[in-house]
Amino acid sequence: MQAAPKVHLAGAAMAQRSYRVIRQGDFMEGVTVVTHPLVQHKLTLIREKARSTKSFRELLNETGMLLCYEVTRDLPLEDIEIDTPITRMIAKQISGKKLVFAPILRAGVGFLQGMLDLVPSARVAHIGLYRDPETLVAVEYFFKAPSDLAERLVIVVDPMLATANSAVAAIDRLKERGAKEIRFVCLLAAPEGIERLRGAHPDVPIWTAAIDSHLDEHGYIVPGLGDAGDRTYGTR
Repeated sequence: MQAAPKVHLAGAAMAQRSYRVIRQGDFMEGVTVVTHPLVQHKLTLIREKARSTKSFRELLNETGMLLCYEVTRDLPLEDIEIDTPITRMIAKQISGKKLVFAPILRAGVGFLQGMLDLVPSARVAHIGLYRDPETLVAVEYFFKAPSDLAERLVIVVDPMLATANSAVAAIDRLKERGAKEIRFVCLLAAPEGIERLRGAHPDVPIWTAAIDSHLDEHGYIVPGLGDAGDRTYGTR
């Protein structure tokens, strides 16, 4: 992995708390930071501590759709002939591999419906992992995926890339099942998580709305947004 990007203090209040936030325009190999104004605006709303469960869930769904738009931006197109109400023409349609969305349970499901609204023909793989609170190691409890993963583009979905233990474990399992082309999408990433995921799977590019400062002693992203699963489903 290349040297860490330059950082700056994002605003007076954040500067007072000594949070360092990587600039959205900085380059990091294999990582795309989605800077679209709608994504950044919704991310700010999602971060707010007072945000209700209903609002958090709706915003996560909406942001999932916007991030899906970005991660599929380079899908190949092919020409086909169609009939419009006026005449026959050559038009574009997506060619090549079909998609699989692979949310990491629980929180990844919060992204899923927005993505399916955008690509309703996509298949879905479910990967059940939880983080052991003592060791922070990812423990698998469920895995179900289409049988033809090798023929599809697999987009792994999880709102948070913190330690990356769950992301690495999920991608390990998908590759064991034959997946050859994988992308990872998250709402927030920590530099430690990016380094771990890119180190374990350098062939898997990452899309995220922001790269935050660091992980705290409990493995949470700072400044972050808390536990995405608990905030999505109203659990504690």
